[in-house]
Amino acid sequence: MRSGAGGRGGHGPDRRGLLRAGAAAALALGTAGCTGGGKPAATGAAATPARKPAESPAATPAPLPRPPLWQPGPGEIQPDVKRRAVELVAALGAWPPGGQGAEAARARVAALGLPPALADRAGPPAPAAAEASLEVIVAQYGGILDDSASVLVVCRQWTRGQDGSVAEGGTTVDVRLSRAEPRWTVTDLHPGVPGPAAASPSADVARALAEPRIELPPEAAADLRSGTVHDSAVEAMLRLAGPYTLSVSVVRTGHPMDVFGTTRPSDHPLGRAFDVWRIDGLAVVDPATPRQLIESFMRDAAAAGSYNVGGPVAIPGVGNQFFTDDTHHDHCHVGFNR
Repeated sequence: MRSGAGGRGGHGPDRRGLLRAGAAAALALGTAGCTGGGKPAATGAAATPARKPAESPAATPAPLPRPPLWQPGPGEIQPDVKRRAVELVAALGAWPPGGQGAEAARARVAALGLPPALADRAGPPAPAAAEASLEVIVAQYGGILDDSASVLVVCRQWTRGQDGSVAEGGTTVDVRLSRAEPRWTVTDLHPGVPGPAAASPSADVARALAEPRIELPPEAAADLRSGTVHDSAVEAMLRLAGPYTLSVSVVRTGHPMDVFGTTRPSDHPLGRAFDVWRIDGLAVVDPATPRQLIESFMRDAAAAGSYNVGGPVAIPGVGNQFFTDDTHHDHCHVGFNR
């Protein structure tokens, strides 16, 4: 019997089997010899290594704020006294990456021609942070006499930790100076340290902290949160925030314990006073600020319960309710006796 095309004779290969084997061999050859797209496959030592995905560059930390150094404006009495105090606080409270530490702080103070040992009294403005920047919000007098002065340097500060995190805070530094040539020199400094926040602030304190017409620097806000400010002072702030926007400089912490140049206790450390350096966005010290605005504010402060209102304007009044002197040419003092 003849073997047909589809027969399975025992003496010869099956034609369909041969065709299938040939197709399989061709497919295997094509797979070995080509890659997708028809390009020759790389083999052996000539093979091009696979390219790794590009790695993302390490994130660069955002720069800290770098506010310009505060400068005294027009109307200042002894402006270089304030400038001297601000230079010292800026040297203690701001440094580039790697500039932290006591030795570096002493070097920055010495570069100002001031005693390096002042750096050892820096306190809160000189934390152990990898980098820091500082904004002086305002420098006002705590007292100014012929040969000595107290300058209250009100600050906001940003610090970068070793892990790259940024913290914001601030303090008020009472810088003491004495007359010298060619410039006044710094004899001491007292950084403010407010108390811890109270467990639950009063309703008036919460309102004052949230009131956009009351501008509070970090340490003044901490004073309110601590619960150490008398209700009379907080109530007066809220009342004055009706007709005015008031920029507070100092409440309790950071102010001299005694009225400068006397042994009479100040109302500030007792939590019974606050100072305002700007009214409706206008600096009290600036001669361009209308005197009528300042006088109106001082009279309204008295109407809000203050027994002792100071400022750059002489206002006739009963007893000593209103007063003016060189110390208060740059701010309004609002004090209470209860």
